[in-house]
Amino acid sequence: MAHAPDARSKTQSVSTPPAAQGDETLAALSDRALSALNDQALAALIDQALIRAGGWLGFDAFMALALYAPGLGYYANQRRKFGLMPQSGSDFVTAPELSPLFGRALAAQVRQALTATETDTVLEFGAGSGALAEQLLTTLGDAVRWYQIIDLSGVLRERQAQRLAKFGARVQWLDSLPDQIRGVVLGNEVLDAMPVQLLHFDGELWQERGLVAGAAPGQWAWANRPSTLTPPLPGPYLPGMVTEVHPQAEAFVRTLAGVLQKGLALFVDYGFPEAEYYHPQRHQGTLMCHQAHRADDNPLVDVGQKDITAHVNFTGLALAGQDGGLDVAGYSSQANFLFNCGLVELMGPASLAERAMAQRLVNEHEMGELFKVLAFTRGIDLAQTPLLGFTQGDRSHRL
Repeated sequence: MAHAPDARSKTQSVSTPPAAQGDETLAALSDRALSALNDQALAALIDQALIRAGGWLGFDAFMALALYAPGLGYYANQRRKFGLMPQSGSDFVTAPELSPLFGRALAAQVRQALTATETDTVLEFGAGSGALAEQLLTTLGDAVRWYQIIDLSGVLRERQAQRLAKFGARVQWLDSLPDQIRGVVLGNEVLDAMPVQLLHFDGELWQERGLVAGAAPGQWAWANRPSTLTPPLPGPYLPGMVTEVHPQAEAFVRTLAGVLQKGLALFVDYGFPEAEYYHPQRHQGTLMCHQAHRADDNPLVDVGQKDITAHVNFTGLALAGQDGGLDVAGYSSQANFLFNCGLVELMGPASLAERAMAQRLVNEHEMGELFKVLAFTRGIDLAQTPLLGFTQGDRSHRL
């Protein structure tokens, strides 16, 4: 990705005394050594789970450990995740890091929902670097009395706390889902990181794909076993097809439906409706890993060092929300949603560089079309108050 040189770091490099440079080198070596030890500990933890499971471990269990094992998994360890460029040590960039105009545009939808429900609370799942929270709090001001965050990563919570300290006690971190929620719930690139189960079609039957031990400790190989799991659509499917099902993400939405008393739940992620998700042309599934701003499809190597994701089946999530009593209030591309929320007007006074970065949010070949926005509501009269972000380009009929 194109980026501007970090002039500050170059200045520091020139002016740093030799002894200090040596200290920095030792620190870097120490970080790498610690990282290697963490990777070994994570591999040992997965090996133990494999033994306890009888020699075959479902991919969802592996993915949960690889991403969330306390202190060791990708989202729980000290590695930097978010950033514009690989030189910073980051692995990928999300919309709020790409452009602050993302949060400023999203704020228009949040403000409308808070006003319609006469509430003043925002709850964000998986707040990442805290960039979106910062953008929303800055833009919305007193309209948000409480900004609550639920994040499984203690490391990320610490970084969020540093970034959001200027907002004082208005920002709160919760350890679990509240019994009742009244306000706006947000999840930006959260659902794609929820563990999935892998399925393989042999031409006659579906099997679940998991892991067995490899040639050495900390190495694993794919293995299939008989299963009653099948994709939600009858097919036809090609022999050799691999795909995912999403019981954890759907269970999460049903749980949220049970506690959202009044308000809006808004999820932004990459994915498809199920007719596209399970199309025969997508015969290798959507599982993908991200490391140093590069993508690969092998989650069994560099475990703990890279993100593991799967695209979202938005139809399954919509049905889960409806089963829980929520209204599906909108489904659109990220581009249409941001345009409806005033992105073009926000880009007007921005600099050329800022407009170029914001353009990536809506370009069809970048984030604009691949990323979708799904909205659930409860207690909002959509006939009287149609959601701002879906006034044009709503695709709910395609779910």
